[in-house]
Amino acid sequence: MTNENEKDTFDAADFLSKAGIGRTIVEFEAKQTFFSQGDSADTIFYLQRGRAKLTVVSKAGKEATITLLSQGDFVGEESLASIPGLRLYTASAVNSCAALKITREEMAHVMNEEPLFADLFLKFMLARSMRTQADLVDQLFNSSEKRLARVLVLMAEFGKEGERDISIPPISQETLAEMIGTTRSRVSFFMNRFRKLGFINYNGRIQVHRSLLNVVLLDQFPGHNSEKLEVASSRKQLKPVLKEMRSSSSD
Repeated sequence: MTNENEKDTFDAADFLSKAGIGRTIVEFEAKQTFFSQGDSADTIFYLQRGRAKLTVVSKAGKEATITLLSQGDFVGEESLASIPGLRLYTASAVNSCAALKITREEMAHVMNEEPLFADLFLKFMLARSMRTQADLVDQLFNSSEKRLARVLVLMAEFGKEGERDISIPPISQETLAEMIGTTRSRVSFFMNRFRKLGFINYNGRIQVHRSLLNVVLLDQFPGHNSEKLEVASSRKQLKPVLKEMRSSSSD
């Protein structure tokens, strides 16, 4: 009876907040790595504070940012595969981070022994899978301007009550370009456009307004000319597009 009561009162939040058997709390400064691509996949991290990013490097040496992570995310879940392998990407801190480092054995043990924790982790994995699928659809079908808008909205983590405008952690235009598959100059162009349209502000850090959600959810760019601006390559091509945009804005 005692064991059943202990299982019924298992506190996943408490487990993920403290060090214990098979788990330690580790601190990372900005740019420090949790693990590197090619390392042995033998631990999993739970991000308690701060932001992290996942990057991959091709054989040619080109680096790309896969995604950004925030408080409450697990990192390195591939270590739970039945046959341990190597890390497929590098996880590094974007800013000062704290994370719970859990051994593969302890993670597997608590998932087997505690249904509540297994349920929590399963929900995380499903959310991660849905996010990955959404990222793929975004890359395949959306313009780079809309992809940038989506990344900024995700980084702002809208949904917190009482917050109208949210500042995101410092991030370079090069990193944003890697994430959406375009050039830094295009990101700079789109960021300036977002600022002029009132979607974002620059105040030391990027401040994202909720109006940017309309771009992501409802595809409400003024005049819907973001694609035209991206493909137009000469001044002659741009003139009618800009004229149409000014006309749409005045309406």
